[in-house]
Amino acid sequence: MRPLLVVEHEADAGAGRLAAVWSAAGPLDVRRPYAGDAIPDDAGDHAGVVVLGGEVAAWEDDRAPWLPATRRLLARATADGAPVLGVCLGAQLLTLALGGRAERGAAGLEVGLTGVRVLPGVGREDPLLAGVLGAVAGTPLPGNGTVDGAAGFDFLVPQFHRDAITELPADAELLAVGEVYGIQAFRVGERAWGVQYHPEVTDDDFAEWTRGGHASLVAEGHDPAALLASVTSASGYLDTVAAAHAGGFGAIRPPRRDHAR
Repeated sequence: MRPLLVVEHEADAGAGRLAAVWSAAGPLDVRRPYAGDAIPDDAGDHAGVVVLGGEVAAWEDDRAPWLPATRRLLARATADGAPVLGVCLGAQLLTLALGGRAERGAAGLEVGLTGVRVLPGVGREDPLLAGVLGAVAGTPLPGNGTVDGAAGFDFLVPQFHRDAITELPADAELLAVGEVYGIQAFRVGERAWGVQYHPEVTDDDFAEWTRGGHASLVAEGHDPAALLASVTSASGYLDTVAAAHAGGFGAIRPPRRDHAR
């Protein structure tokens, strides 16, 4: 069984809730370039490529010198038709790798539990997001009633970013939009996705993010305790959202490779 290649940018930004599903299905090849791990040139014999989030900006190669190699990996894997999933920073890296634009967001920080609306047509028929919609249909969310689209969104997810995708690659399709930043999910071709939100983040990791950013959160008018509570109070629901993302992506198969005999 081919392993799934996972690029992790920070120790407190791992695959989290997604890893629980993927690990049950097969091996994970987790690369930690901040600890010296190499980034491969392409997907190779991996089942797919996942690039996770991190505090660094997608263009800050001086802070994270492995970013150029990560963008090359994303571009090559997408061109080869390998399954690709970029999460938050990973989605922004995928955007830059394919000719789109990501930059400091004009609306500032998007943080906490927020709503995502899946677009009619291409979004609701998308093989990744359709499974998420099916999984959360009629699911009660603590403190917020039932998530069924009536409130203007289709599912809730944690967010923690101030950089934003402002222009999609030319051949990308927008799948879902958000309350603060419009581009929340997109697809390129048949097998490459970027999601701006964090389906993977665990309660513990989100708690670490709020602790680490406490001063800046308060300075920008946010209540760190309330932000953390918004995520932890929805933990069971977020397990469902994550499992749907992980299962949908895990079901995407890479193209067959013909080997010479």
